[in-house]
Amino acid sequence: MHGIEAPVPFLRRLFDLAVAAADPMRCVPAALPARPAGRVVVVGAGKASARMTEAVEAVWGPCEGLVVTRDGYGRPTRGVEIVEASHPVPDARGLDATARMLRLLDGLGEGDFVLALVSGGGSALLVQPAEGVTLAEKQAVNRALLASGAPIGEMNVVRKHLSRVKGGQLAGAAWPARMLALAISDVPGDDLAMIASGPTVGDVATAADAAAILARRGIDAPVSVLRALAAGSGVVRPDDPRLSRTRNLLVAAPSQSLEAAATAARAAGCDLRLVGDAVEGEAREVAAAQAALARGIRAGMAPGDRPALVLSGGECTVTRRGGGVGGPNAEFCLGLAVALDGAAGIWGLACDTDGVDGAAEVAGATVAPDTLARARAAGLDPAAALARNDAHTFFAALGDQVVTGPTLTNVNDFRAVLVMPPQAPAA
Repeated sequence: MHGIEAPVPFLRRLFDLAVAAADPMRCVPAALPARPAGRVVVVGAGKASARMTEAVEAVWGPCEGLVVTRDGYGRPTRGVEIVEASHPVPDARGLDATARMLRLLDGLGEGDFVLALVSGGGSALLVQPAEGVTLAEKQAVNRALLASGAPIGEMNVVRKHLSRVKGGQLAGAAWPARMLALAISDVPGDDLAMIASGPTVGDVATAADAAAILARRGIDAPVSVLRALAAGSGVVRPDDPRLSRTRNLLVAAPSQSLEAAATAARAAGCDLRLVGDAVEGEAREVAAAQAALARGIRAGMAPGDRPALVLSGGECTVTRRGGGVGGPNAEFCLGLAVALDGAAGIWGLACDTDGVDGAAEVAGATVAPDTLARARAAGLDPAAALARNDAHTFFAALGDQVVTGPTLTNVNDFRAVLVMPPQAPAA
């Protein structure tokens, strides 16, 4: 027997548990040492950074510092200044806040202590363009990368080498002070050098690597950008002495959130099929693969079997071919619905744990066996919506979007596909 009465609410509950597992108020305090003696400065950037600061001050009391977060993600703090700025394309507010953050770190000594709070979204929020590159030019490159379908790893290599703060440069600016950097991961594989483009972590990638990515993705970068990359960058190598007093610590990761959902699913009687917490690729292609997996599971089920849950995390991408309103999670759901084509007994949910999926202030969407039938009854064309990357408009019309508002954390995408066994024939 199983405890699943309504599949969509069940999937939504699993998503809420995954988000709760990554709440900074839960995961940050355990990672904090006793408050160091002497001057303590708190800096940081990312969608979870304000909530992380709130957690720090709940333990340490009011602190000096400055943290940049996404619009709508600010939190009440007692000492640290919180600045809200634009994401995913940087703006002048992030530029000004980052400049002030660097001035705050300038002149710190060996007896001082810096706590850096880093989370996904920090790449756009922590902005200080390379010499000779304007904010507008960096914005243009950022938009082009977002539309190109480039994975987050490639995007961050370019961002680092067009920056004076990423790729270990924030830690370099604080040297010789001691630094503890606490990070919440939103990248496949939890590579600390990739989270928020690694402002406290050295990197071996070069400016030439960044230029090669732009060329491979067909991005027509401004001359100033190409000139800056040709001149090299200030990215700090991992063995640089300026990083010798910096310790980086991961406090929350997608795997922990998936495990929270998996534990609840097992308790409800599900068999788990964990695809992994670092799934990447085109959202519609990942959806087609998971639809095929779910169909295969359903074909082998008999009445009375336990439900199965296909669970995965990571970060899918969308190569924009149309002018619709979409995001990788909504596009995954639309691709899943199209690939399932009304298959019985299969439901799905895909959401971004930060509450924002691509171009909409929406976490994601849900899919049911009747999704396509309801869509066609409403005059919607699923295949056409997918072709123009218009998944959010599609699911909004059906009332199947998942809207959370700011979750104050960010551990990447959450995808769950529920496969229910067939019912026994009536006596």
